[in-house]
Amino acid sequence: MSDWADGVGSVPFRSGSLAALERTSRERGLGFHREELERIRSYFRAEGRDPTDVELAGLAQSWSEHCSYKSSRPFLKKAFGALRPRLRVLGTGDAGVMRFEPGYAYALRIESHNHPSAVEPYGGAATGIGGILRDVLAVGAKPIALADPLFFGPLDRGPESMPKGVKTPRYLAEGVIAGIRDYGNRVGVPTVSGGVYFDPAYLVNPLVNVGCVGFLPRPRLRPNRARAAGDRLVLVGGLTGRDGIGGVAFASRELTSESESESRGAVQLGNPIMKEPLIHACLESFDANLVEGLKDLGGGGVATAAGELAYAGGLGLRVDLAKVPRREEGLKPWEVWISESQERMVLDVRPANVPRVEEIFRRHDVPVTDIGEVIAGPYEILEWNGRPAAHLRLGFRVDPPPIHRRTRPRPRRRRAAPSVPADDLVGLFESLVLDPASVSREPVIRVYDHEVQGRTVVKPLQGRVTSPSHGDAAVIQPRPESARALAITTATQPWACREDPRTGAALVVEEAARNLYAVGARPDAFTNCLNFGNPEDPRVMGDFVAVTEGLGRAARALGFAVPSGNVSFYNGGLGAEIPPTPVLMATGLLTNLAEAVTSDLKHPGDLLYLVGRSRRELGGSLWARRMGRAGLAVPRADPAAVRTAGERLLAARRRNLLCAAHDISDGGLAVTLAEMAFGGGLGFTVDLDRTGLGDPALALVAEGGSRWVVEVPAGREARFERLLHGVPIAALGTVTAGEGDLRWSRRTLGTVPLAPLYDRWHRGLTVP
Repeated sequence: MSDWADGVGSVPFRSGSLAALERTSRERGLGFHREELERIRSYFRAEGRDPTDVELAGLAQSWSEHCSYKSSRPFLKKAFGALRPRLRVLGTGDAGVMRFEPGYAYALRIESHNHPSAVEPYGGAATGIGGILRDVLAVGAKPIALADPLFFGPLDRGPESMPKGVKTPRYLAEGVIAGIRDYGNRVGVPTVSGGVYFDPAYLVNPLVNVGCVGFLPRPRLRPNRARAAGDRLVLVGGLTGRDGIGGVAFASRELTSESESESRGAVQLGNPIMKEPLIHACLESFDANLVEGLKDLGGGGVATAAGELAYAGGLGLRVDLAKVPRREEGLKPWEVWISESQERMVLDVRPANVPRVEEIFRRHDVPVTDIGEVIAGPYEILEWNGRPAAHLRLGFRVDPPPIHRRTRPRPRRRRAAPSVPADDLVGLFESLVLDPASVSREPVIRVYDHEVQGRTVVKPLQGRVTSPSHGDAAVIQPRPESARALAITTATQPWACREDPRTGAALVVEEAARNLYAVGARPDAFTNCLNFGNPEDPRVMGDFVAVTEGLGRAARALGFAVPSGNVSFYNGGLGAEIPPTPVLMATGLLTNLAEAVTSDLKHPGDLLYLVGRSRRELGGSLWARRMGRAGLAVPRADPAAVRTAGERLLAARRRNLLCAAHDISDGGLAVTLAEMAFGGGLGFTVDLDRTGLGDPALALVAEGGSRWVVEVPAGREARFERLLHGVPIAALGTVTAGEGDLRWSRRTLGTVPLAPLYDRWHRGLTVP
């Protein structure tokens, strides 16, 4: 075919050498590897023509690492393929969909927006929120909660110490938090969970992971596939511009000192004021049964969304790109095809229903345009003002074969835990509590509206209004008519994964489960964002394989379903490499909202119990990081034991034997006790020898073993101990109205002044 539309160029490909094709790929920012160029050349030799620039642009998006998961697909299927039980998982498209109660379901998804946030932190983070909202909307769910795990370099690093082209951690953190705040608050979805982490490993490449939970009546569930030939493809939402062109290609290579100038155009521009009516119009159309299927326009724009929608239904498509509404003049056909401009969805609508869909969207003042049709496969046919722009086998474009990367485990040492100096026990306690990893995240949490929509019952900050502290998970009530509730938490442990990726990944799953059990919820599902370095490095792929295996095994043992997830490779550059950073957003179910538990201490005289077996391993711990001690053995994972103990804690709560619970994680027993005391405005007396760890300093810093500290009402300890029979527990001490007394064999070794410590902890974080 040679009579291409005006503005459509033909790219010499059939007769070029591989070296010439590699040069073309670099110059056009296509990101193809040599074997991919060979496949494309063979395809067009068989076609007897050269590709158009529209066809090459579409191929580049679909074959990017970000869209195709070409390096990770085989490992993801092996690790998580069996963790989608049909009785619980209702859908696995743009978001996973889980049963909630008869007639209702919830959706969950987490993704990354790392590279855009490194270049333009405000816009990168804001459009990350916009994208994750659309993922949940694309299965028919109304977004009801957000989560935002964030990773930056140390805040004290100034411009003089930064590599060329890299922004300071403070600039990045303030911009990212502001972007999440402004987008989430304006669109009216609460941010209820997340985390802010600091480590030199994220100096060059920050991580901005964003998760969303949605809720829907079962009849509203929509597939991410086209229904039948003859259906119309209707584009709704924002207008198309040049922002976000090549975004997925940008996310599929490492950052460089020139990324700031070269790739700023790959960052999309968000518009939360458009997003809210878009959500309402979509939900109204779903409830009227006017939409057969849909996709969100994220990475790769119309090319990815329309192509995947049709291909998933075993069909093809015909689109006139000139019909795509544009907000600026002069866009070329290939730019329209792959632009990642925000706030857009593509709907599969029966022809007879198009007028009603158009009426709904226009009433909400949302642009709506019929841009083409679903056709019998196997081709996609693109036009520009009615003349040809592309003619490709759709499967060739949207379903590239996986790349079988080499894997090689890194050599790692496993040294036993060293002795922990104990000259100043109170000083050690305070140093852990006041570490940047531990100080109050209230300054960040407060800029997010975590109560909009009125569903947030257990909030991210728990305890007294005058001294709120950290909780383990938020609890939301999706339906006011039902006492059934949903707990939401996030979990990560890159430091343990750096030491031992397989065990560290299992510990991340255990932490997610502990967080959910701590608020009275039974673990139900998690969605994962797997952040890694360059997959072309066999050591990175070795870490990736180990992490997926660890996550999968622990999920099976703990009863988690895994209906969705995301992989983000190429996080690094300029000689830097992030550690393996799996991030989970996990959900749990409460049959009765009244059984929810918070972390703050409640009553002087109540008993404090340690639940779970304490271990001496310190690998990846906060203490080890503070002391610069790498190569230590990480705590052993035992997800089956976590499940047994967690179920007993749920039973204890049903019998009113628990007043408070908090899991022991980063910072060990010291941080856990401090946070519980801060929230309640109370004190404690604890006997550190009851941990069984042999010395008091180790008892404070150890994070080994999956453990909780729980508060048991005075006089009910015997019933609690009988219920927990067979689970390792220890009577640790009592809740007091005073300070924090640290004892060993009933002898006081030090007293922590909690009120002044709270003041310093509360003011410890200086962003935003």
